[in-house]
Amino acid sequence: MRAALILLLCLVPFLIFAEGRCPPGQYPIGGSRAPGCAPIPAGGSGVAEGPRATGRWIKTWGAIATSSTGASGTATGEVKKSDAAKNAVSGCAGSGARDCRVSFTYKNQCAAAAVPSSGAPGTSFGSAATEELSKGVATKLCESRGGHGCEVVYSACTEPKFEAF
Repeated sequence: MRAALILLLCLVPFLIFAEGRCPPGQYPIGGSRAPGCAPIPAGGSGVAEGPRATGRWIKTWGAIATSSTGASGTATGEVKKSDAAKNAVSGCAGSGARDCRVSFTYKNQCAAAAVPSSGAPGTSFGSAATEELSKGVATKLCESRGGHGCEVVYSACTEPKFEAF
């Protein structure tokens, strides 16, 4: 029994220093001349795990063009703001209007247009993260401008495009 106790006491120092005096979760590095500790890598491979980028998202534009005659044109999903504006004006002019101009542009979101049913002039535009929210923004703006019974006449979203590598 005494011999076993002596043997155990002799081994304890080797067991305690087996990890080179490193705290839990770390391992010894540097050898006997310059000892140190480093964290044990997760998963054991030493390489960070997780998703890798396989492409990029490209933001897109939308536009609404209107004229004094009530004609309108829209564009969505254009990479350039100028292309969205040009296509919206072209769509408006395609219905025969000559004074089409861009009334509203939006980027990477949803937009809506609301008009008052009470005969008050003007169209109110709103944009938000979802189509429903953009309708609410346009309707509230229309009503705040004195419109009664405002009606949403247009809504759409311009979604980002994914370009794969």
